[in-house]
Amino acid sequence: MATLQIAPTLADIQEARRRLHGIAVQTPIYLSETFSRRCGREVRLKAENLQRTGAFKIRGAVNKLSTLSPEEREAGVVAASAGNHGQAVAWAARQLGLRARIFVPDTAPMAKVEACKNYGAETELTGSFFEDAMEAARAYVDETGGTFIHPYEDKLVVAGQGTIALELLEQEPEVGTVLIPIGGGGLSLGIATALRALRPEVRIVGVQAGVDGYTIADGIAVKVPSELTMPLLEELLDDIVTVTDEEISEAIVLLLERAKLVVEGAGAVGVAALLAGRAGGSGMAIPILSGGNIDPTMLISVMRHGLTVAGRYLVMRTRLPDLPGELIKLLSLVAEERGNVIAVEHHREGVDISVSETEIGVTLVTRDEAHCQQILAAVKERGYRVERLG
Repeated sequence: MATLQIAPTLADIQEARRRLHGIAVQTPIYLSETFSRRCGREVRLKAENLQRTGAFKIRGAVNKLSTLSPEEREAGVVAASAGNHGQAVAWAARQLGLRARIFVPDTAPMAKVEACKNYGAETELTGSFFEDAMEAARAYVDETGGTFIHPYEDKLVVAGQGTIALELLEQEPEVGTVLIPIGGGGLSLGIATALRALRPEVRIVGVQAGVDGYTIADGIAVKVPSELTMPLLEELLDDIVTVTDEEISEAIVLLLERAKLVVEGAGAVGVAALLAGRAGGSGMAIPILSGGNIDPTMLISVMRHGLTVAGRYLVMRTRLPDLPGELIKLLSLVAEERGNVIAVEHHREGVDISVSETEIGVTLVTRDEAHCQQILAAVKERGYRVERLG
């Protein structure tokens, strides 16, 4: 069967680890008291976001490229990627002195696109989805004869990703549950293969972004799951669960604030599943933080949204007489309630107000939701008509 052609053995994964020695970083595992307390079980974080190129993909790329024949190397390598695989192929190609061409959807985070270029690869933006980039890459290979490096339907790539499991079991042999992001399925297939061979009793949970179309988990935004990996995963995994963008956003915020780890959307889905109570099982849980290459603009948006949801930001709107001194009265009241004003906006045009009024929007940093309610109540008590916007 075609599916079996991409399934590595434990020996394949162990051989990949030997190839990766001194190249891939053995990423740390951190105990998180915050997540352990919130989830009611011990939670440790496998920080693959600290891997070279900022994601686990370097493992599979190096393992694959290091085994290419002289003819395949001479032809140069070609990849399609949402970003992380492209970076890894570009980096590995540079280390081996190979030409690389990467096809990336135009919706990919610019941080990932620029990294591909900085590693020396020719990088082409094409289409809006990963599948568009894949089609363009295959067409380029057909025209030029380049060596295509598939991100997940390749035994050597999958074996490289599986080396994470070997490290994890050495670092935390008492693990009870492992949570793995699922996009194309290469990471989860590699890790699950090794875990089932070495510790079959460990609960293995695959996590997908349960969003049709756009998702902040761009690294696993595959419209159609692989027909080769999914049948194997259905046999190897104990469960496959989904998380929403809202849940992923919360996980990103908490990872940054409490664990001091910058993690992209795809890398945060395991934590999101734990926080949402969907992991199941018992004992120590280890989510794989698969990558940290989040675009700065996306990180800012996620942080602002997450802090607003948590009651750490308050956005309100009210009306004032259009007279000198009225704004300072409102801001002095906010200061008395220990709100920190970070933005004030005046609106006189385009709103239905009288000629003697001005509409004021105020954005505050607050302690928590209770503090937000305290400020709103104080403003209303002073006679202001106030509307909360966020």
